[in-house]
Amino acid sequence: MGETPQSHLADGRRTARRRTFLRAVPWVGTALTATGTAAGSATDRDFPPPKRTEWSEPISLGNGELRTFTTVAPSGDPTYHGVVLDRDALTGLPSAAELRARAERGEPGDKYGPTGTALEIHHAWSQEFFVPFPETAATPFTFLGLTWNPEGHPPPGTYDVPHLDVHFHMLEAETVDTIDGPRAAAYTIPEARLPAGYTRVPEPGLDGDFAVVTDMGEHLIDPGAPEHTDGEFTNTLIWGAYDTTGNGRGELTFIEPMVTKRYLETVTGTDRYEIPQPTLYPTAGSYPTAYAVRDVPSDDAIAITIEAFTPVGRTEQH
Repeated sequence: MGETPQSHLADGRRTARRRTFLRAVPWVGTALTATGTAAGSATDRDFPPPKRTEWSEPISLGNGELRTFTTVAPSGDPTYHGVVLDRDALTGLPSAAELRARAERGEPGDKYGPTGTALEIHHAWSQEFFVPFPETAATPFTFLGLTWNPEGHPPPGTYDVPHLDVHFHMLEAETVDTIDGPRAAAYTIPEARLPAGYTRVPEPGLDGDFAVVTDMGEHLIDPGAPEHTDGEFTNTLIWGAYDTTGNGRGELTFIEPMVTKRYLETVTGTDRYEIPQPTLYPTAGSYPTAYAVRDVPSDDAIAITIEAFTPVGRTEQH
């Protein structure tokens, strides 16, 4: 992995490397018994480790920038996939009205470009980015799908506050780009492929069917999360699924921390949370058992990562 200076975003001397999107590997089921990672708090002054980290090119968000990164251990095993965003990126963000006007002028932008695209997604106007991860063959993760939701999105009273959807995708970007919605998810998901404690969510507008969302897929939730048990949504974890083969059986396709703007503005230290695991995985490789949100004070930035990777092997053919 290439070296980067200690100031990861603010230091303009850092040279970014262009990366192509990774090719998806064949989809087979795999099994893992995971150990949980407890939430904690610490200060990461020099994060991520500069000598073992590679970066994407910068993306403009609000008054700041963001970059994706991949960090590996000296052994070459994966340590982090993540995104670091300037705290300035949380200011000057476009409103839903501004994004709608941009699209209606015929100037929505490019989701693969440095300023993203404006589109109506999740029944709300949003700004969307597709940003590749620097390559590491040990994980199935390919790119970051980041969405700024100025007014949140449904369901009302749950996620309708300003927040970021941070999708760690396991499909090729070109495949995700073809997913359109909202429409019924016309497939089943075997129970072994559902993460522990997670469930499918009927979509009221689709007569109770499960929903596929544009550029994403189906969203699986933990009904015990605070926002579903009379608590407040500050950050939560969504698993995503889609029928990738057309055989009528859905498979896990992304991991999505959802984080409110307010939470990101106030986070200090490191908040780390367990990622519930399925019994069967979509492909062999290393999968994260934790996600984290970190204050990076040396760069006046915030990092959102998946980490604590555990290797899994093949156990089920489609």
